[in-house]
Amino acid sequence: MGATTQLNHKKKQDSLYPLFSLTKEDMKRVNQLIISMAKSNVTMIPEISNYLISSGGKRIRPMITLATAHMFEYQGDEHIKLATAVEFMHTATLLHDDVVDESELRRGKSTARIIWGNQASILVGDFLLGQAFKMMVDVGSLEALSVLSNAAAIIAEGEVMQLSAAKNIETNVSDYLKIINAKTAALFSAAAEIGPIIAGYGHEERSALHQYGLSLGLAFQLIDDVLDYSSSAQYLGKNIGDDFREGKITMPVILSYTRGNDIEKIFWKQALENNHNNDESLKHAQHLIEKYDGLTDTIEQARIYGKRAIDALSSIKENPAKNALIDIIDFCIERVN
Repeated sequence: MGATTQLNHKKKQDSLYPLFSLTKEDMKRVNQLIISMAKSNVTMIPEISNYLISSGGKRIRPMITLATAHMFEYQGDEHIKLATAVEFMHTATLLHDDVVDESELRRGKSTARIIWGNQASILVGDFLLGQAFKMMVDVGSLEALSVLSNAAAIIAEGEVMQLSAAKNIETNVSDYLKIINAKTAALFSAAAEIGPIIAGYGHEERSALHQYGLSLGLAFQLIDDVLDYSSSAQYLGKNIGDDFREGKITMPVILSYTRGNDIEKIFWKQALENNHNNDESLKHAQHLIEKYDGLTDTIEQARIYGKRAIDALSSIKENPAKNALIDIIDFCIERVN
């Protein structure tokens, strides 16, 4: 690892530390509840659940729920159940996504569908969603249940929207933002909003945290789009070209396609609509994206959403949780460096 890479890695870890430190003790309890709620007499359920849960994710979404509860000085224990429910919703989405996308790898490991099959992956994802809703009901907050159940429906809509847009190179920026708003940002916003809900705060605080999570989620997904075509993604453990091989239409592709000439547009159609997406095609796609500033402009758009996330917190009084939530914006965006 070179000196520059080490420095960037340290910066990213520094931006993560405040959130990790703030939620460390609560996350121990979340992790214990995750293990408990993933148990079942059906052997395959804990096998698949534990395989996914232990695969190396940073669990940013549940930490956001815990941090927002701290932000509003919540004194109870229900944030543990809600944070766990958020993580189970996310894990279920990953299981379902990998089946829909026919993915073979996630975070450098074989996907559950490759090991146990599509049917088992779908059904275990359903089990985790069921356990998530059980925890929501146990909390007893109709408002929190409403926010999270609404997010679950929106996420499903986003997945269907993405399926409809897959391999459709004519997808425009507006339509794509609607997809990632639903598919990714909805859970971030719900995870952030339930903090002030269980702390007993009203519309102003809920709206601020909802907007924070929404903007953060959009920034997070746009950077994921960049990582699929970025050489730095190797260092971060993401498999370069997965989106390309699966025919996903993402922001860097949309920008490069709309700015390209007729010959270049034919290439994109052949690569993404007709599955001409071998390693040589991926290299040409990366060349075109660089030529038309697809990565640079996508990163800039992510930074705009990051600024909106910061602005959303402007009415919230200064405290360690607010600072940690601002720092995590930097982490989400600077992953690409």
